[in-house]
Amino acid sequence: MRVISAGRIREYCNQYPVARNALLSFLKIAKAARWTDLIDLRRTYPHADSVMVKSGRTVTVINIRRNEFRLIIAVHYNTRKVFILRFMTHATYTRGAWKDTL
Repeated sequence: MRVISAGRIREYCNQYPVARNALLSFLKIAKAARWTDLIDLRRTYPHADSVMVKSGRTVTVINIRRNEFRLIIAVHYNTRKVFILRFMTHATYTRGAWKDTL
């Protein structure tokens, strides 16, 4: 998959150093992946969820560091692109305000 923008992952690594290894691992795995749908993605990330946001679009939420953080991505399976949208703590994710900005 082509990851757009991998630079955001590096920014999140600086912002959340404790998540650095998990984020860089995601980046490496995503670049090598050939996911065709959510079911296929779940073979790599079993707890990945599809979530509808305010815009009506669907994003994918991946647990990072055993549920401590959430990585929000948009996966365009037909063009093999993964868009990095947001990264946040579980507490921020739970409040749900992030859905209004996507």
